[in-house]
Formats: sequence, C-alpha cells, structure tokens
Amino acid sequence: NKSRYSHTHPVRDVPPDFAMAAVTMSMAAVKPALMGANKSQFRGTRVVSVAPKPVSGGRATLQVRNASQKEMRDRIASVNSTKKITSAMKLVAAAKVRRAQDAVINARPFSESLVKVLFAINTRLAGEDVDVPLCAVRPVKTVLLLLCTGDRGLCGGFNNFIIKKAEKRILELEAMGVKTKIVTIGKKGTTYFKRRPQYDLVKSFAMGQAPKTEEAQAIADEVYAEFVGEEVDKVEMVYSRFMSLILATPSIQTILPLSKEGEICDVNGTCVDATADVVFTLTSEDGQFAVKSETVNTEVAGFEGVMQFEQDPNQILDALLPLYMNSQILRALQESLASELAARMNAMSNATDNAKDLSKRLTGEYNRKRQAKITSEIIELVAGASAA
Repeated sequence: NKSRYSHTHPVRDVPPDFAMAAVTMSMAAVKPALMGANKSQFRGTRVVSVAPKPVSGGRATLQVRNASQKEMRDRIASVNSTKKITSAMKLVAAAKVRRAQDAVINARPFSESLVKVLFAINTRLAGEDVDVPLCAVRPVKTVLLLLCTGDRGLCGGFNNFIIKKAEKRILELEAMGVKTKIVTIGKKGTTYFKRRPQYDLVKSFAMGQAPKTEEAQAIADEVYAEFVGEEVDKVEMVYSRFMSLILATPSIQTILPLSKEGEICDVNGTCVDATADVVFTLTSEDGQFAVKSETVNTEVAGFEGVMQFEQDPNQILDALLPLYMNSQILRALQESLASELAARMNAMSNATDNAKDLSKRLTGEYNRKRQAKITSEIIELVAGASAA
C-alpha cells in the first residue's frame, strides 16, 4: 500500500532536512516577487506614498507609508528645490509686471492726444459727408476675432480662460448665423486652434515678452486688409484686461468699425477707454510681499479749437484712424501681457506656499519616524541588558 500511494505523498519519502531546504528556497524565490511590487519611484527600493487623507472640516492630513529615512530625506530635498525654483519665478514675474505697467502708462499720452484730435476733427466736420473705410458700418456676415494668449504656460488658468471666452463668442455668433475667422496672438492659442479644424484660423502671431509698435502694426495691417477688402464686416479682440495683480477679466472689445470720435466700445456698447490707469507697486513689509495701488492720471496738452485743413478731411481721417487702431491693439497686447505675468506670479506664489507646507509636513513626519526608531532601539538595548 505504501508504494501504491507514494506518488500522492512525496514528502514522506524525503528527508526532513531536505524538505526544509526546499521550503526555504521557495520562500526566498517568492520574497523578491513580493517586494518588487513595492518598488519606489525615487530609488527603486520601497514605496513612498504621500497621499492626502480627506478630513471633514479641515485640511487633508499627510500619510507616508513604507518609506525609509533616506527616501524621505530625498523627498524633502526635492520639495525644497522646487520651492526655490517657484520662488525665483515669482520674483521674475513680479519684476516683469511692473515693466509691463510702465509700458501701458507711457503709451497713454499718444492715445489721449489722438482721441482729442479725432474728436476735434469730427466736431469740425459735423454734418459733412465724410467717407472713411475704417468707419464703414455694414451688415455683419463675418466677424474676425483677434485672440490674445500667452506664449508660455505656468500661469494658472490664464490661457484657458481666454480660449473658453473665444469659443463661447464663436458659438454665440454661429447661433446668429454669423461666420467667424480667427487671428491668434500667442503660441498657446495658435497651438489650440490649429489642432481643431472646425475653426477658420487665418493667421497667427507671437506675443513676445515686450510688445512693440512694429508688432502691433503687423497685426493692424492684417486686420486692415481683411476689413477694407470686405472679407469681414466686424473685428473683435478677445484679450484679458489687467484689473489688478489678482484679477484679470477676459474681455471682448470691438476694434472695427471705428467711430470718428476715437471711441472703442465692447460688444455691449460700453466704452472701454480708460480715463486713468491704476499702478500696482510691490513692496516688502515685515519681510513679506505687499501690494500698493495708486491711480495715475495722464497729463495731455490741450488741443486748439481753431484749425484749418490744408488737406482733404478724408485723407486726415484715413491717416489718423489707422494710427489709433494700432495704438489700441498695442495697448491690448500690453494689458494681456501684464495679465499673463500677474497670473504667473500668483501661480508661482501658490506653488511656493504649497511646497513650503508640504516640506514642513514631510519634515515633521520624518522626525517622528526617526524618533520612534531611536526609541525602539533604546528599548531593545535596555531589554537585552536586563536579560543578560
């Protein structure tokens, strides 16, 4: 009977020492497979799980599982390095915001003087039949949208808000049976609309780090050709108006047709020409950033009421209105750039605060684990001494 059932119980015929060796070898083979599932993404040894645990009525707590002390030290060093980078980017964006504000302020005297000239000419030509192509109002069948986005990311939801505003406006126009064409300014908007063939992308321009008159003139020439050639009947600009360092409003502004008074209004008929600019100054109080605002009124010399036209009024308006349109496009580009820099400064500030908080919590967890390990080792030493 023993030989009859020996194949079902092979261990009975094996010496005990050999059986224990076989079990030990199989466990040694299984152990690496089990440990392999816990490899870390940092050093390839064990898992560092930093997962927020939801807590009702408070902030999420930090949980670190199966992390060695070296892995936690590496993680803390990585977070501190990220904090330094985001803090530096915040300072760079803050310095650029001030330069963008200065550019807007410096361009105001020219725009204000043009408005006064246009208003005086329009007052003088009241009742006369003046034909200016940029002021031609005709039934709207096609609208050209100028879309101002940034060239780079890491600025929160700045680019996304502008793109969503443009898409919403396109849907509104299509619901009214109006076709749309798009001219993008900024690499982010260009990349987005190029990947979507349902939109008619006419041309694209780069935003750059400091918009200049030449760049605004190139955009204005494209707009002028589309409008005067009657390819489009209306031109609107979608950009972010710089309200403050923490607030930027996506706005839609009508560029063409222009009014002879030099007023440019939004789609609701509200004039968006600012009478004064608000400058936000970054200062330090108690070692922390502080923001102070002040209103800057632009001083423009008065315009003489008595004038004589040596040229035809149509020629004068044909020369002045493109200049004013160019100045408005340049101002919109400068405001959009200031809004992007302010959004980047806020995003980097939030990232720095989050990194600082994460580093603090990781350091606390690391110190607790280190203290617990030291305590357990002391207990083992005392227990060993007592046993001896």
